[in-house]
Amino acid sequence: MKKDFKKAYIAFGLLLFVIGLGSVGYMILEGYSFTDAFYMTIITIATVGFSEVKELSINGKWFTSFLIFFSFGIFAYAVTTFTRYAVDGVFRNYYKDNKLKKKIKRLRDHVVICGYGRNGKQAASELLDHGVQVIVVDNDENVIEKIQESPDILYIHGDATQDEVLELASLDKAKALITTLPDDAANLYVVLTSRELNPKLKIISRASEDHSDRKLKRAGASNVIMSDKIGGQRMAKLVAQPDIVEFLDFIMLQTSENIVLEELSCNKIASCFDGKSIRELDINNDSGANIIGLKRIDNSFVINPLPEILLSHTDKLFALGTRKQIESLKNVLNQEI
Repeated sequence: MKKDFKKAYIAFGLLLFVIGLGSVGYMILEGYSFTDAFYMTIITIATVGFSEVKELSINGKWFTSFLIFFSFGIFAYAVTTFTRYAVDGVFRNYYKDNKLKKKIKRLRDHVVICGYGRNGKQAASELLDHGVQVIVVDNDENVIEKIQESPDILYIHGDATQDEVLELASLDKAKALITTLPDDAANLYVVLTSRELNPKLKIISRASEDHSDRKLKRAGASNVIMSDKIGGQRMAKLVAQPDIVEFLDFIMLQTSENIVLEELSCNKIASCFDGKSIRELDINNDSGANIIGLKRIDNSFVINPLPEILLSHTDKLFALGTRKQIESLKNVLNQEI
C-alpha cells in the first residue's frame, strides 16, 4: 500500500510541475492571464486539439512544442497511475484497511491466527462457530483475497514474524494466539514475540519436526500441536477403536443444538457453593447437564468425578448436555441461595 501511494505521489507531483511550468511559461512569453495560461497548458499536455487562446508568437510555438514533448510521457504516466487506482480500487482498499485497523484496535478477548492454511482455516472456522472473534495474519495476497469474502473474519496482510505486524493485531488485549505457519523457525519467532508482547497470552503453536515442540514450549508456547503425529494416532485409533473415535468426534465437532461439551470456569461460582460437593449442588437434577470431568488449580484432571468431590472457585468443569442445559448449569452455579 505504501509503495502504491508513493507512485501516486510521484505522478501527482510531476503533473503539478508540468502544469506549473506551462502556466508560468505562457504568462511570461505570451502575456496570458493565469486562467488563460492554465487553460492553454491543460489543452496542450492533454493533446485535445482545441484552438489556442490567442495567436502564438514564434517563441510561444517553440515553447508549446517543447511542452508537448516534455509532458507527453508524464501525462500518460499520471493518467495510467490514477486509472489503475480507480480500476483496482486502491483508494477503496486504503479506506477499508483503515476502517479495519480501527475495528481491530477496539477488540478484546479475541484470537489471533497466524497462517491461513489448512490448520489455520479449520481453527478459524471452529472458533467462529463458538462465537469467538478471530483475526487472521497472512502474507499471501491470494489468501487475503479469499478471507475478504468472509465478513466475519478480520485480517492483517503482513508477515507474522515481524513485530509491527503482530502489534497491529492488538495482542495486548487478545486472549489467545494460534500460529500454524509451515516453518517451525517462523512459528518459534512468532511465539517469542507474542510472549514478549503479552506475558499472559495463551499461545498454541504448530510443529512439524520431532524436537521442535520442546523449543517452542521453552520459547513460551502454552501448547504445541504436531499435526502429523496426531493424524497418525487418529488413523491408528480408527482401526483399533473406530466407534470411540467417531463418538468423540460427534461430541467435539458437531455444531447442532443436540449435545455440546462445554468448559465452565468456577471463578464466578456463588460463594455458597464454594467447598460444596457435586451431590450437594444436585447439578444433574437442577440443570440436566452432566459433569464428566474437572480441572484443578494444579492442572490435574479428575475424570468422571464422584458425587462426593468438593468444588472450588479455582476449578474448571467439563459439562455435557444441550446448550439449554449448559446455560441452566451456569445459572445454578452463579445463583446465590
